[in-house]
Amino acid sequence: MAQKFEKLKKEMKLENIQKAKIKTNEMMAEMLLTEIRKEAGFTQKNLAETMGVKQPSLSKLESQNDMQISTLQRLVKALGGQLEMIAHMPTGDIRLRQFK
Repeated sequence: MAQKFEKLKKEMKLENIQKAKIKTNEMMAEMLLTEIRKEAGFTQKNLAETMGVKQPSLSKLESQNDMQISTLQRLVKALGGQLEMIAHMPTGDIRLRQFK
């Protein structure tokens, strides 16, 4: 018989809960734009309207491997987020601010 998640969660060891949270955060940090859109509760049509583009254009953007920074900023902003660019250099991480 299936159990409710909340009941199972209460029975989990704290260590296992913490491991699950870490794994979830790792997975969320590597999401594709399509997955981010879905997680934010948008359909392609909704997000395209918010961005002022047509749905086929958004579909193309989501499948691209390369796009302009300004386009990516618009997309992330339409999802309710803010784009941050960080260069991981041998001497340490550098937050790039010229693209605001």
